[in-house]
Amino acid sequence: MSALRQVYMEKTMPKKEPETSLRGREADNGRFITVEEARSRPKTTVVERVPLPGKGRK
Repeated sequence: MSALRQVYMEKTMPKKEPETSLRGREADNGRFITVEEARSRPKTTVVERVPLPGKGRK
């Protein structure tokens, strides 16, 4: 794709709204925690993508 076409596409294409957000979760009991806390304790937590309300499975 040419550089001119790429610039045109970036300017004319609408920005897509995110459909998920990052959430931290404790692995042993499933409770939600902050992402920062989950990243600081990688052995006992996970960071996962959770669908926003109305954007998940139907």
